[in-house]
Parts: sequence; structure tokens; C-alpha cells
Amino acid sequence: MKPLLAFANVSMRHPDGGRELLVLDRVFLDIAPGDSVGVYGPRRSGKSTLLRLAAGIATPDVGSVIFDGRDTNTMSAAERARLLRGDIAFVSSADWQASPGETVVDHVATSLGSAGLSLRQARRSAAAALEEVGLGAAVTAEAACAVSLADRTRVMLARALVRSPRLLILDEPALMPDVGERDRFYALLRSVARDRRIALLVASEEMAALQGMATLVSIAAGELCSTAEEGVVVRLPTRRHSAVEGA
Repeated sequence: MKPLLAFANVSMRHPDGGRELLVLDRVFLDIAPGDSVGVYGPRRSGKSTLLRLAAGIATPDVGSVIFDGRDTNTMSAAERARLLRGDIAFVSSADWQASPGETVVDHVATSLGSAGLSLRQARRSAAAALEEVGLGAAVTAEAACAVSLADRTRVMLARALVRSPRLLILDEPALMPDVGERDRFYALLRSVARDRRIALLVASEEMAALQGMATLVSIAAGELCSTAEEGVVVRLPTRRHSAVEGA
């Protein structure tokens, strides 16, 4: 099957004062439509850089990141932004923002701002997405800035799902104090992705977040282990100082 997302010999460097640090070196990664891949590793291991490249938020210094047959390096910034508003959804707990007075349903509906829908249609789609992630009418009417941490994570997922993406990327998706709530969210995430046939790419420092993924790769100090027998391959540098940035 043709990959939906493919990294081909991707390398990335970040400036660090007067020098450059090698973050990713000759990375190869294929994700098929509907596949699920988990990336496990500590902070500053390269996870977030990998996800940002996958989402088209950044482009590699060397190599190609190809989405649905098209190299993101050949796209303009505007084209990559449209891709991120449509076929690709990127969710990070660090990106939560809510306007004062904005309700939860309106917070999700604003994700459809460029879809050509009326406000009523956008709210109807937002309410359906919120119900899909387990949030009922009582929560949808709340002020978005006042929702609990657990509900906030589900709201962020609904905001991504309402656009019907083909690839869902999550960076540390559920930083919750309650283990039971966290595990229920992970089960929901896998179920929704499976039912919708969405390709799933998740990175976390917690192995629990990655349970049930079809493929698991781990990144630590430039060393990689993978459960994949075929298909997904990720290669990172072997020099221990090279993998320096992550979630």
C-alpha cells in the first residue's frame, strides 16, 4: 500500500549559540492510511521535531517529507498551512488556548473557520465531535477556559476530529493526574482513529500512551528499537550527543 506519510532520508539541525546541533539524522518513516505508530522516548530525544516535520509545521534541512505523494519541501507556507487545517491535524497539550468567554462548542467550531460553513453548521459539527469524544451538552456550554484538564484533552481531540483529518498527530496527548481517566482517553483515541480510518502518529514519554499502536518505535540518545517487522523504519543518529530536542 502506498504510504500516506513518508520520511525519506530526513536530517534536521537546530542552532545552539554559535553551533548547530544534529537533531535527526537520515530518518526513514512510512505510515500507511489507517496505520498507527507510537514514538516513545525521553525529553530532548527528537520526538517533537519528528512530529513537527510530519505535520508540515517545519521542513527538513535534508531529505523529503512526503504526504500523499507530495513533498512538503515543494509546498509554499500557505499550502502547508492549508494541509494542517485539513488533511492533517496536530494536537499538543502545550498549544491549548481559549478566548475569554468562548464556550467549548464555539472553541471547537472555530476550527472549521475556513470550511465555508455557517456558524450554525459549524456548531452542529462541533457538538457531534464533542459527543464522539464523550463530552455531553453540559460541558459543551461551559466556558472553554474553565474546563478541567481531563476534559480539555478531549476538547482538543474534538477540535482536531471535526475537520475529518486523514492523519492525526499527537504530542504528549494526555498529561492527566488521574491514571484511569488517562487510560480511558487513550482507548478512546485508538477507537476513534480505527473507526474513522485515520492514520495515527503519537509521541510520548509514557509507554501507556502508546499501548495498542500497530507499530512502536523508541528514541533515546540516538538509539532506536522498533517492533515493526516491515513497513515502518526509523533511523536516528548513533552519536549520543546528536538527538537533542524533543517533546
